[in-house]
Amino acid sequence: MADALKLNILTPEREFYSGEVTEIITESTRGSIGILANHMPLVTTLRPNVTEITEKNGNKFKAFISSGIMEVKDNEVKILCDVCESPEEIDFRRAEEAKKRAEERLKDKNQDNLDVVRAELALSRALARLKLK
Repeated sequence: MADALKLNILTPEREFYSGEVTEIITESTRGSIGILANHMPLVTTLRPNVTEITEKNGNKFKAFISSGIMEVKDNEVKILCDVCESPEEIDFRRAEEAKKRAEERLKDKNQDNLDVVRAELALSRALARLKLK
């Protein structure tokens, strides 16, 4: 049995991470999920969250992952997401402003032109970034 997984995190702009890890803790649209070596095959959608990764050498780090998909198969994990950022890459002021804008939009859900799902997703992204920063 293997003791590690190969992890690739890809966005449209770059390969954020590629390496061997022993654990991944992330948030699917159905809840929190932990991935270890020899995990059963899985494809799931991800919601905006702070993902925790433990590398094979024991180093741990966290990253903001926006919505996307994750595939687990044969000790390989692929995460394809819109955005992935390390704590150093997050602009705290911009995330705070995005949070305030989303909260303002959601105050009155009876607005005719309000896309509630889009506003809730924007709020979720902002909160996850702020949590990581």
